Amino acid sequence: MSSPHVWKFFRTGGLAQVALETGADLLALSQLNQKLWVALSCPVKRLSLDEKTLALIDADGDGQIRAPELLAAVKWGTDRVKDAGIFLQGNDPLPLDAINDATPEGKVLVSSARQILINLGKPDATAITVAEAADTARIFSAGALNGDGVIPPDATEDVDAQALIKDIVQCLGGSIDRTGSTGVTEDQVNKFFAELTAYVTWVGQSGSKDIAILGDATDAACSAIKAVRGKVEDFYALCRLAAYDERAIAALNQSETEFLALAAKDLRITAEEVAEFPLARINSQRTLPLLDEVNPAWVATLTALHSAAVAPIFGEEKTSLTSKEWRELNSKFAAYETWLGGKAGSTVEKLGLARAKEILAGKGRDELTALLAKDKALEPEFKAISAVDRLVRYHRDLRALLHNFVNFADFYSIQTKAVFQAGTLYLDSRSCDLCVRVDNPATHATLAAMSKAYIAYVECTRPNGVKMNVAACFTQGDSDYIFLGRHGIFYDRKGVDWDATIIKLIESPISIRQAFWSPYKKFVRFIEEQVAKRAAAADSAATSKLETAAVATVDTAATGKTPTGKPTNKPTFEVGTVAALGVGLGAIGTLMGGFVAGFLGLGLFMPLGILGVVLAISGPSMLIAWIKLRQRNLGPILDANGWAINGRVKITVPFGTALTDKAVLPKNSIRILGDPYAEKRSSLRFWILFLVLVVVAAMAIRRDHNSRGRYFWQSAPATPIEQVVVPAQPAGK
Repeated sequence: MSSPHVWKFFRTGGLAQVALETGADLLALSQLNQKLWVALSCPVKRLSLDEKTLALIDADGDGQIRAPELLAAVKWGTDRVKDAGIFLQGNDPLPLDAINDATPEGKVLVSSARQILINLGKPDATAITVAEAADTARIFSAGALNGDGVIPPDATEDVDAQALIKDIVQCLGGSIDRTGSTGVTEDQVNKFFAELTAYVTWVGQSGSKDIAILGDATDAACSAIKAVRGKVEDFYALCRLAAYDERAIAALNQSETEFLALAAKDLRITAEEVAEFPLARINSQRTLPLLDEVNPAWVATLTALHSAAVAPIFGEEKTSLTSKEWRELNSKFAAYETWLGGKAGSTVEKLGLARAKEILAGKGRDELTALLAKDKALEPEFKAISAVDRLVRYHRDLRALLHNFVNFADFYSIQTKAVFQAGTLYLDSRSCDLCVRVDNPATHATLAAMSKAYIAYVECTRPNGVKMNVAACFTQGDSDYIFLGRHGIFYDRKGVDWDATIIKLIESPISIRQAFWSPYKKFVRFIEEQVAKRAAAADSAATSKLETAAVATVDTAATGKTPTGKPTNKPTFEVGTVAALGVGLGAIGTLMGGFVAGFLGLGLFMPLGILGVVLAISGPSMLIAWIKLRQRNLGPILDANGWAINGRVKITVPFGTALTDKAVLPKNSIRILGDPYAEKRSSLRFWILFLVLVVVAAMAIRRDHNSRGRYFWQSAPATPIEQVVVPAQPAGK
């Protein structure tokens, strides 16, 4: 698409990115084809930007900021300032004269900003900060009515209205206003009065007094009966079984085994095991004692039943109930229970009937309605104050978001870190700046592995137990001493230090230098492993021989007889061993002689020969590393974190060197090179000299054999080495 605006592009890391330098660039941003944007979506969380600012931009509240939402935020902000380029400064505070007061929205913003500063005691201020615009508690502290729809008790001087607000809060719970005070909303007021009316109507139903057979004590009696009804019904059912057949009594009561099991515990009368037992011993007379010989877990409940319901109906002397008397007791309170089942306005019942009637007869509702209307009239002013907070936040944070969304200028800048960079990891004499917060390392690694970067997932912890996971990219040096469980220190963007432990690795080439030395290191490790294996085998064999000799010696001493066995051809074996060593030395001599002869035959081209050997060994490894390093890409790392990266954000070798710093001594440092604990050089010279002598000796043996045309050994391919016999020498030789 052609655009009347002339765009400027810069190339960094192999990626062409649009430059956002002027207000005209912002005003024309909607015309820029989104295929040229570096990112099309980013998460609200895990970034170093204020989440409240990002939440304002996230219009649909889905936790993701997409290109249309960012464009809408840019348009909203640029419509309310004189120069759109002010958003590319990223400063805090916002000068008041930068707001465009030529428009109605701008006039309201300037007026609201000045009112905020006046409320904060700064009437002469010419700029407003994010902290000042967000301090709603102080902004609205001058008045209880602040347009938020919540009326606290101190919003009025009327004592009756204050008491009414407190009653509503007590019954329905309150709402918190912008100053932190607790009050009531219009919905809560309407619900309260509806409940109040229903409660008074229910209490005033005809016949309610007639069915309350105990007066005010009727409710307590009903509660006592309902608390034990289920257990009493179970008791009488078991008693009916006992009356049917007395042989069932022993089975219906708890067995001795169950009581022994309880006795082994720290028994309490409220223990759940005891509460499951019957209320009393099962009997065929169907009589339930109320005060004596009852289940200890139900003593309090049965006592309450006796005092609240049984004694008022049957008298104090009544200390037990038959099943017939229990049914009669329930029938006397049945009508009241039915009436209670239709209770309305239970949320306001705690106020009592007298207080409910007083509130309905008073003018408190009219007072609250008037206060709610006054508060609603202030709503536009609050919205304007919210708009000031939004504009100030955009002025501070929009530049950073644009330079980490439309382009990645901050990421490729040495002076500024990108919003997704969580901090710096110090580990293995290196500092890694490309660190990204992750929630689940295992899930993140599935996609992040496509980045071709060497990634170490570290678990960061603070002394207070707070934890977070970070994916750190090593882009310089080697991986020889990077392994699971190694510890380091992570500094977040605020400078807070965290203990870091490697919990997962994604291995890839880190540098060409590492690839150059990799074959030699692998060879050395292979030699070390083989030497260790052979040494272990030799040690095991020697130990076995010593054990065999020791056993033979003990047996000889005990029996006085020399052990007998099959004779061995020891001389033949020893000669064969010597012959085998000669073969090995001859082969080594031939190989080394060929190398030396070929190398000396190069003459002046000997350096090229050395270079050729080095390239033959290190070349393939370096080529593979070079190919993978060219494919190193930040996109999969961010995509695994919820981003939608539109371009190939490469991590080139030079840029990788900037992202990971190696330990370097400061300039003009005084260096003392002498190391009292360094390895002695004499041992190294000895082994080099020994190797040279072995090679020379092998070459000399081979030359002597060739000149005399004779062999010191002969063998057939199928003949075991133990059977090789050296032929007899001619006389006089």
